[in-house]
Amino acid sequence: MNSLNVKKGDTVVVISGKDKGKKGKIMVAQPDDERVIVQGTSMVTRHVKPRKQGQPGGRIEKEGPIHASNVMLVCPKCDKPTRIAHKLKEVEISGEKKQKSVRVCKKCGKVID
Repeated sequence: MNSLNVKKGDTVVVISGKDKGKKGKIMVAQPDDERVIVQGTSMVTRHVKPRKQGQPGGRIEKEGPIHASNVMLVCPKCDKPTRIAHKLKEVEISGEKKQKSVRVCKKCGKVID
């Protein structure tokens, strides 16, 4: 299983492709395919048939997947697109100290998770 530097709910900016420069929230993250679906970007048209009686058919526009390398996380603290560092943080869980990996902004150094 692959892991991504971004996850569902993160605000990202698209850094390449037809939607370059657009900001949006990640609605779906697909780590196995290394793709994300960002709100309001990569719009594709789908033709749908009416499935139930009274339901209209037609063309609907919805977001398509983008490769995860084409988006960059926007740091919630400094509000700038940034690369991500991973650091280990000590966490106490039920009396035991354990190491947990957290995401850190490369620009301001603040913990993102």
